[in-house]
Amino acid sequence: MAQINFGGVNETVVTREEFPLEKARKVLENETIAVIGYGVQGPGQSLNLRDNGFNVIVGQREGTRSWERAVADGWVPGQTLFGIEEAAERGTIIQYLLSDAGQIAVWPALRKHLTAGKALYFSHGFGITYKERTGIVPPADVDVILIAPKGSGTSLRRMFLEGRGLNSSFAVFQDATGHAFERVVALGIGVGSGYLFETDFKREVYSDLTGERGTLMGAIQGIFAAQYETLRAHGHTPSEAFNETVEELTQSLMPLVAENGMDWMYANCSTTAQRGALDWWKRFRDAAKPVFEQLYEEVATGREAQRSIDLNSKPDYRQKLEEELRELRESEMWQAGAVVRKLRPENN
Repeated sequence: MAQINFGGVNETVVTREEFPLEKARKVLENETIAVIGYGVQGPGQSLNLRDNGFNVIVGQREGTRSWERAVADGWVPGQTLFGIEEAAERGTIIQYLLSDAGQIAVWPALRKHLTAGKALYFSHGFGITYKERTGIVPPADVDVILIAPKGSGTSLRRMFLEGRGLNSSFAVFQDATGHAFERVVALGIGVGSGYLFETDFKREVYSDLTGERGTLMGAIQGIFAAQYETLRAHGHTPSEAFNETVEELTQSLMPLVAENGMDWMYANCSTTAQRGALDWWKRFRDAAKPVFEQLYEEVATGREAQRSIDLNSKPDYRQKLEEELRELRESEMWQAGAVVRKLRPENN
């Protein structure tokens, strides 16, 4: 472990140089990792662990699309692919990667397989942090740990196949065995993390829910829509509006920010772009800050969690979700985006 100072704050980080893959394999050599759920995070984490040489099985309900996807990915029914309860019984580390609503529904069946000395692993602090709402209270004689990749399971897998790593946070909520730290760090390395930074379950879920609803997904879509609609209202074509709103940001500028930082990107833009960005960014910050403060309060009070639990547990959830996604998909902005993506050189 290393202590890194960011702006006067000391943070604990673990790199792959400090904790190499060989050490991770040694720590987990006698463990069976049961990945429960094959939806968002399950495929990327389980495949990376398997490719890295760990003993991995998958638990998923038979007859579902996710079961069929697991079979297509090489998991063998009766050997490395089982029903949820059988996988949980076989596993010494149970990676609980169902959706938050799914975790609540399956918890009574899963809990009985959490025998002494096992580890219960999450990639989101939701179920534990909001335990009064979820009912997820692990027994005292198991380790409770967290690895939260800072991106989708698809990104985790893609970057792994490219020889890169996606940064992840890690946390220990309960150390029953005295080995929770070694277990969680080994798992973080095993799933393909670039480096690991320490958090706790509460901070992870507060930051994650705020980020998803903010700059990662909700706010960015809102800003995209506001600029696109303004340009279209003033006579700009869909292609021009989309390119200026989305394409230039995602294809040109964000890679520069990722590689070198915002200051470097500013320094390497035209003087006109520099001046405008420097003049306007604080106005956007001041306009957005009250919304973010309100959002964080909703997360911290648990109201946002309860809304997710209530809506995502309804039997017509998938139908309602598809209706809302269709609204996005069929909007003019994203229809223009579909055309623009087809015109990229790599697609021709």
